[in-house]
Amino acid sequence: MSTYTQILYQIVFSTKFREPTMAQDGQQRLYQFIAGILKTKKCHLYQINGVENHLHIITDIHPMLGPAQLVKDIKLATTAFLKETEIFPSFRGWQCGYGAFTYSITAKERLIAYVKNQKEHHRVKNFR
Repeated sequence: MSTYTQILYQIVFSTKFREPTMAQDGQQRLYQFIAGILKTKKCHLYQINGVENHLHIITDIHPMLGPAQLVKDIKLATTAFLKETEIFPSFRGWQCGYGAFTYSITAKERLIAYVKNQKEHHRVKNFR
């Protein structure tokens, strides 16, 4: 019998001190890089998005990999990538820790829509 899981994760982590260092014009390159990491680790990316100081990843995680190891690998690889490419010149690293939330597969479309519209949600929240 092969292993089968159906766990949808929302992973959230921030820039160091939540500084707004991820300029919008470079975010797609970062997201593509993270998508490559997830593919290499046999995770399925559903959505990735964020704002200047944090990002959200909606993914499943391969059964042989835990969330803590995946986030650690993403943070290490992206830190090196961002220092090398200087996409975000003022980027100083990631904040310690992360959030990882699990959802039923029935919440997938609603969760994807929320993350896809992250900039809008963030802007509305800041004006309240």
